[in-house]
Amino acid sequence: MLARLAHLVARRRFVVIGIWAALTLFGAFSASQVSKRWFESFSIPGYSSYEANQKTLKIFGTGEQAPLVAVFHSDGDVTKQTGIQRAVAAAAKVNPGSRTSSYFSTGSRAYVSQDGHTMFAEIYPPKTPTFSSSTHIDQVTAKLKAAAPPGVQAHLTGRDPLQEAASGGSSGGPSVLTEALIGGLGCLVILFFVFGTLPAVLMPITVAIASILNTFTLVWILTYITNVSIIVQFLIALVGLGVAIDYALLMIFRFRDELREGEDVETALVETMTHAGRSVIVSGSTVAVGLLSMLVLPLPFIRSIGIGGMLIPTVSVITAITLLPALLATLGTRINSVRLLPKRLVDRGHPEDGPWGRWAGFVMRHPGPVATVGFAIVALLVFYGVQLNPSEAQAKDFPGKGDAIVGRQALADAHISPGVMKPFVVLVKNGGDPKAIAAKVRQVRGVEGAVAPPDWRKGSNSLVEAFPNADGAAKSTRGTIKRVRAELKGTNAALGGVAGEDRDFVAAVYSNFPYVLGFVVLLTFLLLARAFRSIVLPIKAVVLNLISLLAAYGIIVFIFQDGHGSKAIWGVNATHSIIPWIPLMIFAFLYGLSMDYEVFMLSRMREIYDETGDTVQAISLGLARTGKLVTSAALVLMFAFFVLSSSPGVDIKQFGIGLAAGIIFDATVIRALLVPAVMRLFGRWNWWMPDLAKSALFIRRGERVPETARESA
Repeated sequence: MLARLAHLVARRRFVVIGIWAALTLFGAFSASQVSKRWFESFSIPGYSSYEANQKTLKIFGTGEQAPLVAVFHSDGDVTKQTGIQRAVAAAAKVNPGSRTSSYFSTGSRAYVSQDGHTMFAEIYPPKTPTFSSSTHIDQVTAKLKAAAPPGVQAHLTGRDPLQEAASGGSSGGPSVLTEALIGGLGCLVILFFVFGTLPAVLMPITVAIASILNTFTLVWILTYITNVSIIVQFLIALVGLGVAIDYALLMIFRFRDELREGEDVETALVETMTHAGRSVIVSGSTVAVGLLSMLVLPLPFIRSIGIGGMLIPTVSVITAITLLPALLATLGTRINSVRLLPKRLVDRGHPEDGPWGRWAGFVMRHPGPVATVGFAIVALLVFYGVQLNPSEAQAKDFPGKGDAIVGRQALADAHISPGVMKPFVVLVKNGGDPKAIAAKVRQVRGVEGAVAPPDWRKGSNSLVEAFPNADGAAKSTRGTIKRVRAELKGTNAALGGVAGEDRDFVAAVYSNFPYVLGFVVLLTFLLLARAFRSIVLPIKAVVLNLISLLAAYGIIVFIFQDGHGSKAIWGVNATHSIIPWIPLMIFAFLYGLSMDYEVFMLSRMREIYDETGDTVQAISLGLARTGKLVTSAALVLMFAFFVLSSSPGVDIKQFGIGLAAGIIFDATVIRALLVPAVMRLFGRWNWWMPDLAKSALFIRRGERVPETARESA
């Protein structure tokens, strides 16, 4: 089928190129239109704190956002400074509909430090937060300071001000266009050294542009069927760039190999499509499976990322097996023209005679020591990976400077709990007594204070505010949340607030993660077993891929959670946690992307084994002929993701470094050391496929599965 497609594309190449050019131009228009249709919120249906916050939002107009925390310090008794109440009111008016609480509105000393010199007030902004919404932190700060009484120092801190300080004062983050342009320029440099000729360098970039813009067209259509998260635009730009270039690299490497063997252009194209094209389809399927796994999670916005993200490898595959062959057929041998590097540096001769061939020979002679070294490196990183703590960063760990940081320090100096950054908000329904509920909550271990503000009432509903004695993201607060929920069981009150909803998110993701893992492993196993006609190879691929993922987690735990180098390089203190959505997204993308390299290598090894029946030769030649391809593709992806680490937000830094380090680790330690060494040790068992499995996977009799192999010494 792929051979027939290759002949068709070669003979109708100008028609194919014309169609893709028209579709790509329309894709540019689609990209501008879809920017108006992104879904910018998230929900956790059925989880208690989320539902309590939604009801609070509906009744009071607030409840979905973390409060802005106004901090006041005076050399005398701060409770005597009645002008503070006017300052809080002035700051709240910046976001009309804000709900406030303070010593002056409640009479509670819970808002005042023990020495009486410092107090705080909570300002809850209205409405539901989105990626593009703003609580106008600068304006709130300015109003607060301007209205503060003489002799009183006023600061504005809280989760959102601290996040803005950590991101250098920009809440919007990097633009998609900027990320794609920087990533594209980095890829050009890498491709320059990989291929050394202008047509070969430009072709993957051309294919990537076509893939990205046409993916935007499909996503634009999808937005009329279902909500699609705004995060998808970043995935299209960066993941689309990476996978499209990966697939183009695979095809171009094979095409140039066939030309070097003396084949004519059309025959070289047919061979490329038959072998490399099949690998591209299998690779795209594994990436899509990783993204589709997010459909298992009970979170609509993550499901939309899965559906939208699945279109990225789908379009990249279609582009690689239609547009790219048309371009290759048009260029023919001219793909090796317009040399950019000195002749001695341009790829010449057979790969097995070069550095990768020598490395492959070394691994075949010493598989045991090579595997031991590989597993030792992996074990060290897995040790850190299993210590992963998925949680929001604590307030004390946000980097940056400015008024929010000063306000945070003022609270710490006054020995006021950081729990005031994310207080508990209890919704009391159906005429319940908020004072009685506050008294109940106040007795819970881990709660420093609980107040029922008199003006937090509407009809038969009211709210209670409580302050944990530790940061809302601290491990100890998880136990406090459980105890408060247990205390409220059987009453007409429910725990809300940002801290509770954050725990709901972690529970929604990680309690369902075993199902996600099972879904991905099963589908990947079936795809690879069918593709490689082996039971052992897909089991090995899945196990090594999961080990690679744990190692990638270990890298971000070592750097960010434990703080080894994060302050010196990225200006981020040890976070003692990894932001909850990051391990999930790393899993979804890294699993499929790293499996690409497994497919690239195993496809070539399987092909050589089918021709020779010699396992050692198949592994050695397969590694020699794909080693440069895999490392080049990994470098392209690594750079695309590493660009993210220059973004100001701590979450984006963790995500970018996790993906970049995971990709390059996988391409080196896993694919260059462990895969060939383990396969050499397995010997002929690599190709084992029982008859029952052949029938179950619909492997036809014509698809030869060699039963024996001539093992080299």
